[in-house]
Amino acid sequence: MSDPQKRVGLIGLGLVGSALAERFLAHGYQVVGYDLDTEKRKALVERGGIGAGSPAAVTERVERLVLSLPTTEVVLDVLGGASGILAASSLPTTILDTTTGDPSETEALAAALATRGIAYMDTAISGSSKQVRGGEATLLVGGTPAAYAASADLLACVTDRVFHLGSAGSGSRAKLATNLILGLNRAALAEGLVFAEALGLDLAVFLDVLKNSPAYSVAVDIKGEKMRTGEFTPESRVLQHKKDVGLILAAAHATGQELPLSQVHHTLLTEAVEAGEGELDNAVIIEAIRRKRR
Repeated sequence: MSDPQKRVGLIGLGLVGSALAERFLAHGYQVVGYDLDTEKRKALVERGGIGAGSPAAVTERVERLVLSLPTTEVVLDVLGGASGILAASSLPTTILDTTTGDPSETEALAAALATRGIAYMDTAISGSSKQVRGGEATLLVGGTPAAYAASADLLACVTDRVFHLGSAGSGSRAKLATNLILGLNRAALAEGLVFAEALGLDLAVFLDVLKNSPAYSVAVDIKGEKMRTGEFTPESRVLQHKKDVGLILAAAHATGQELPLSQVHHTLLTEAVEAGEGELDNAVIIEAIRRKRR
C-alpha cells in the first residue's frame, strides 16, 4: 500500500488497542503494530495487520502513530530509549495518544514533541473495548486545529462521536471528568443491585425496571448483566480504572476540590485489587460491595 495516508502505526495492542486495530483495518487502513506481548503482535497479523519488533520499527513505516498504553510513564518509555519512537530514522508527523494521563504531563509532552516537529494530540477514549469495537465509543481530543483536521480520517474510523475540546491536555481533562461520572454510575448500579438482592428482588426483573425508570444510566446496559451473572471477562479492567480515579483525585486536590464520592470509589477499587480482581472487568466492583454485608 503506497499511500502513506492509508497506513497507521499502533503501539499497544491490549483490549483497546486491538479494538482500534480492527476499526482501522475494517476501514481499509494498513496497520503496523507493536506490543511487548508477542502473542498480541501475532493476533494483529492474523487480523491482517503487520507486526513490528519495536516502537522505532513501527515509526519508520508510517507517518501517523496511535498510542494505546496504560500510563503516561509507559508513553515516555515508548518515546525514548534505544528502540523508541524518537530513535527511529524518520519521525512521525502526528501522534494520537489514547492513554488516560495527567493533563499537565500531557501538555508538557505536546510542547516537547512540537520542538521535534511532531503534532501530538491527546485522544482520550470514553468507552470500553467492546464499545470501541462496535464504533460506539466517544473520542475527546486535545490538540491544534491543524492536527485535528489532518487526523479527521483516522478519528472517523473509530467513531462518529468526536469532540475537539481545545489545545493539548483538553482531551485528558474531559476524560477524567467523564470517568468520574462513569465510574460512580457503575458503583451506584452495583450498590443498588446488591441492595435489591438483599431485599429479595429478582435482579433480571429489577434491571428491566431500571431501564424504564429515572434511575437508568448507560451503565445498566453495559454492566448490568455482567454484574447480575458474575461474568467478569474484561472489557475494561479494575486496575486501569483505579489508576484513573487516582488521577482524578490528584487533579481535584491540585484545584482545591474535594471529591468525597470518588474517594469512597477509590477505596472500593483498591479493595477489589487487593482481593485479586484487578485484571477483571470493572463490573466486579459489585463483589467489593457484596463483601460489605454483615
